[in-house]
Amino acid sequence: MTTRPEHRLAYAAAPDRPKLAFPSGAKLAIWPIVNVEHWLIDGPMPRQVLSPPTGAALLPDVPNWAWHEYGMRVGFWRFLDAFNKRGIRPTLSCNASVCLKYPRVAAAARDAGWDFMGHGFFQEPTHRVEDQRGMVFRSVETIAGFTGAPVRGWLGPGLTQTLDTPDLLAEAGIGYMGDWPVDDRPCRVATAHGPLITLPYPVELNDIPVVMIQHHDEDALPRRAALSAARLLTEAETGGARIMGIAVHPYISGVPHRIAALEAMLDALAALPGVVFMQGGALLDWYLASSDPS
Repeated sequence: MTTRPEHRLAYAAAPDRPKLAFPSGAKLAIWPIVNVEHWLIDGPMPRQVLSPPTGAALLPDVPNWAWHEYGMRVGFWRFLDAFNKRGIRPTLSCNASVCLKYPRVAAAARDAGWDFMGHGFFQEPTHRVEDQRGMVFRSVETIAGFTGAPVRGWLGPGLTQTLDTPDLLAEAGIGYMGDWPVDDRPCRVATAHGPLITLPYPVELNDIPVVMIQHHDEDALPRRAALSAARLLTEAETGGARIMGIAVHPYISGVPHRIAALEAMLDALAALPGVVFMQGGALLDWYLASSDPS
């Protein structure tokens, strides 16, 4: 029997939650997420930068497939350089098939110490997968086999879930997910296999809605990040530790006219007193060791 989301997540008002602290003394953890995906040419592309001529969807959609491919060939390497130069290790939200189709990309992230968060097997909506349980387990096994480490986190392609997904993730050994952007702090979600932790994955500090949907320029995401960090740091003074996720895609923020803005954003955030960069696995460990039952 499926369980509705509101029956999995107990409501907790922000002022009523326990005040938490990071061991480092930081007040705000920045959780940077790099999304790498495997787009299949056989069907409609997950995103489009070019609208189809006369509005008619045509397959194969070569130009939009190639737009994404640019990110894997060029944009990702700009990301790798930007994070490495600053000593920041992000979380890699990774279609499991990337480990097979783009092993050069996956190996570079692994060797740089990025932690891997499952992101489906291919970049396709979870609702369209006939055997969701098989897909989840196959994804976890593929990534773990490539990295040599357990897969602790999950983000559905396009943040897609069915009502059964949390149970399947917990059954597969996943500890946290990013598909429920409900809070500025982690929360516990009930499943048939024990609680699953939500981390604050960003739906607005994310280059897909900011750039591709809302059509803002390269300065909009850094501006939002600065405003968000300032407010969260202020609230953390009395309310305890906060988390701010930032999500980027190599075919969007890894292009020549946006990469400098991303680098400047990382520098500005790193310069803020009370800020620390953390990976998803580290945030999960910190929260599980905390006193917050919600």
